[in-house]
Amino acid sequence: MNEETTTTESTASAITAEKMQEYLDVGMDLLIQYAGQILLGLIIFVIGRWIAKSISSIAKKGFKKSDMDETLIGFLGTIIYSLLMVMVVIVALGVVGIQTTSFVAVLGAAGLAVGLALQGSLSNFASGVMIIIFKPFKAGDFVSAGGEAGIVEGISLFTTNMRTPDNKEVIVPNSAITSGSITNFTARDTRRMDLVFGVGYGDDIKKVKEVIWDVLNADERILKDPAPGVGVLELADSSVNFAVRPWVKTSEYWDVFFDLNETLKQRFDAEGISIPFPQRDVHLIKEEA
Repeated sequence: MNEETTTTESTASAITAEKMQEYLDVGMDLLIQYAGQILLGLIIFVIGRWIAKSISSIAKKGFKKSDMDETLIGFLGTIIYSLLMVMVVIVALGVVGIQTTSFVAVLGAAGLAVGLALQGSLSNFASGVMIIIFKPFKAGDFVSAGGEAGIVEGISLFTTNMRTPDNKEVIVPNSAITSGSITNFTARDTRRMDLVFGVGYGDDIKKVKEVIWDVLNADERILKDPAPGVGVLELADSSVNFAVRPWVKTSEYWDVFFDLNETLKQRFDAEGISIPFPQRDVHLIKEEA
């Protein structure tokens, strides 16, 4: 019984050894047959990787020269390197002899699925790239965009952070900003005020204009070039409305705005110029019993 078991084990070991040798022989044949292709594939991978790094580095330097945002530079550099490496791997696998058609198809299907799943995020990302490249505003500007108004505190690839005048933080998706109009109140060094003052029909128009010009000329913050504008805007129901349009530095806009309103009111009062306001006469009729 023991002799039969020993014989069986020896036979199994011999068969296993033969199979292993057969596999090794096949492997060596395949290695010899494809050694050149494998070596060439490795060379293409190494050289392609070096080229991808070089192109990514050159692109980053070019982006920096164009004064592009650092966050976007790093992201675009990574994207360029990743895309080039995918191409390098596909070419290297093709040289080795591996069919890459199905591999490319799988990558395309996966990319499509990810794109559909992240459609909103990709829209915000694309909008963020546009904002950073074209720079309709920068950090520190006061803008009205995306249904919000405030000082821009930060611009990322997906959102823009704003601080409202009452010190609230608002995070606006970039797609909401680029899908509508953007008003940048601080983009220019100067701004024009559009003020309207109403006076009574019984007041002397010439005198009113003289008082307004006197106030404008007395304020050194009001620019001489471009020159201010003063004129009769309309003959309204209860007042003669004057358009007062001085130019000021953007940084001094609100200070001059408040001061000018206050000073003109005081001067009108001092000069006896009336400022009409809506009035209503109520007549009570007593019916006899």
